[in-house]
Amino acid sequence: MIMNISLSFLIFYFVFFFSLHYKESDATTTPPQNGNVYIVYMGANKNSHDMLLSSLLRRNKKALVHSYKNGFSGFAARLSVSEASQMRKQPGVVSVFPDPMFQLHTTRSWDFLEYETSVLIDSQPRFNAVPVSASKGSDTIIGILDTGIWPESESFSDEGMDPIPSRWKGKCMVGQNFTTSDCNKKLIGARYYKDEDSESQMQSPRDELGHGTHVSSTAAGVSVANASYYGLANGAAKGGSPTSHIAMYRVCFPDGCPGSAILAAFDDAIADGVDMLSLSLGASSSFAPYFSTDPIAIGAFHAVQKGITVLCSAGNDGPSPQSVVNVAPWIITVAATTIDRDLESDIVLGNNKVIKGESINFSELEESPKYPLISGSLAKTKSATEVDARNCYPNSIDAEMIKGKIVLCQHADNSIYSPRMKLTAVKKSGGVGIIIVNDKTRLIASNSGTFPMTVITSKDSAEILAYINSTENSVATILATKTIPAFKPAPTVAYFSARGPAAGLKNLLKHGLLMTNQKKTTPEGREPPRFNLLSGTSMACPHVAGIAGNIKSQNPSWSPAAVRSAIITTAIQINNLKEPITTQTGENATPYDYGAGEVSPTGGIQPGLVYDTDPADYLQFLCYYGYDISAIKLIATELPSGFACPKNSSKDMISNMNYPSIAISINSTTEPVTVKRTVTNVGTDEATTYTVTIDKPAELEVNVSPNELKFTADAKRLSYEVTFSPSSSAKGDLFGAITWTNKKYKVRSPFVVNRSGV
Repeated sequence: MIMNISLSFLIFYFVFFFSLHYKESDATTTPPQNGNVYIVYMGANKNSHDMLLSSLLRRNKKALVHSYKNGFSGFAARLSVSEASQMRKQPGVVSVFPDPMFQLHTTRSWDFLEYETSVLIDSQPRFNAVPVSASKGSDTIIGILDTGIWPESESFSDEGMDPIPSRWKGKCMVGQNFTTSDCNKKLIGARYYKDEDSESQMQSPRDELGHGTHVSSTAAGVSVANASYYGLANGAAKGGSPTSHIAMYRVCFPDGCPGSAILAAFDDAIADGVDMLSLSLGASSSFAPYFSTDPIAIGAFHAVQKGITVLCSAGNDGPSPQSVVNVAPWIITVAATTIDRDLESDIVLGNNKVIKGESINFSELEESPKYPLISGSLAKTKSATEVDARNCYPNSIDAEMIKGKIVLCQHADNSIYSPRMKLTAVKKSGGVGIIIVNDKTRLIASNSGTFPMTVITSKDSAEILAYINSTENSVATILATKTIPAFKPAPTVAYFSARGPAAGLKNLLKHGLLMTNQKKTTPEGREPPRFNLLSGTSMACPHVAGIAGNIKSQNPSWSPAAVRSAIITTAIQINNLKEPITTQTGENATPYDYGAGEVSPTGGIQPGLVYDTDPADYLQFLCYYGYDISAIKLIATELPSGFACPKNSSKDMISNMNYPSIAISINSTTEPVTVKRTVTNVGTDEATTYTVTIDKPAELEVNVSPNELKFTADAKRLSYEVTFSPSSSAKGDLFGAITWTNKKYKVRSPFVVNRSGV
């Protein structure tokens, strides 16, 4: 079976990264639709729900797909275009939109995070130092929206688990190869959502793909000793919050994740009583729906209003700017970095030169360099172009010329052919191995099973080409993968990890954490492994969910915003060389790359101060974004007394949301901009004084007033203002941080001054 390993032996990528990117959807950005299903979203308005639904069912008894009545109101139904148009005109309807089809954003990780925390603590031993054992005794319930779960996994044993919390109202649904006895005190709930249009034949909470099992065990799996992937990355597998309970909501099928099912899962989870919801799925960056037509944003909004923390993966469309998804301000959005473990598959040349490569392969080639080596360009067919052959495109290389040889293949970032397709072509033509050349994927281990494949940089490729050209009998071999511990530098921001800033909305910097995308390959001729090596931002979400679960268990009264603040303000910005975290190109990372920094697994349990956000603040955000009060009344369960949208609302006002980060947008003016923040003392000392330090570029003046915050038993919430004054000579966006310290806690807030309008 395939399991997620969230300790010390999988290729995991971490970082905090938040960014907001929403725009109106149009015909060119709409994702594949789930049949003729439409979602009718009615916000918190339940008065018209039954009437509209009854009217629909009278016309077509089989029209209903899902009904939403717990956390919000609405339904998903099979409608014609004209029926959908009529629905939009009905009283109480916020929006009607086609059911989108989302996709999955597809270990040693926890040990690495704990080590990185110790790097910080060694240099500043008094700050936010919390024993790892602080996570014990949790009754937190983590809900997972994914592909289902494999309950027999050792990660879901309930031995020693606390009883199921009395507040739990969920259920363990019976389905194909799944009964109520498959649930226990660890896996306390499992639901699935039927999709008659899906290619899946399994109507059950059971996991067909392995992805949901992986992320569930990453978040809250119990410790399993001696876990490895066919001997690679050996260690103990455990989740981030091993004492937390798990509730699985199967919303994904082999062909995708229908938005209507995602909304149904949100609706059920709100009623079931979960504390956290983790979603390792979403749209591509080319599809950025409006808030009221995005099932994930809608469901998350109502969940957060009920006190549920929602975490989502940021997507794998990096390193392009403005590529982040799942970025509504009420969501913790998670991106990716590398860790300190390298899965190295080396090339040995005939001149005894060793070239380091990266891959997961179980090569059975001999270790001595005896296999003929050829480049794709030298094996070109008569009809192929030089470029096609150099990149080993299908039908571009002569099968007779590569038979029995190792083939060197370039791989362009924008190639329409994946490395897997090139491997298949080389193998089919009788090649015995393939060397892929790509600078960006060099640090991401691709799995080729038993076929010898490795990935190298363009610099190393030049050395191999020079060797090929220096002799008529070039030979080489590709060695089986070995695990290299303590790899440096780490972390680096994964090249595929989605990036900011937000397109069209520069006044909110969000921070999440990162994980790697999924790969599920079993080597040919081998028994299926107990564990697998996976990567992607899919793997970030469950790590954050586990950390958030620990924070919540130790601070049960905290709001989702307080949990988010604790994670962000305790993040780490240095790597295992005690230098600034970089991107994979070696450049220093910015908040657009990694948000607040690398997550601390325990620092957020006692952060000192938190930036809390009242649920009403999100209603104000809707005002700033352009919603009128009538629309907000439909969306919200209830409005605070006297609530109204400010006159002349604008997106610039979003900068004043009480976020643990600051983002402002400067246009052609260089006039100072002032924002306000409020912090709450949650430290162990009621009477304490925090002083501020500012990290800023020379082209920017930053003034914090007051520069001291004196908390007492009667003054637990204090405010401060920050004024930003960029000089006329400043160029590009500006980055920095404001940090409050009391010699016991360190509370850091990154900031961005966006100057795209200058």
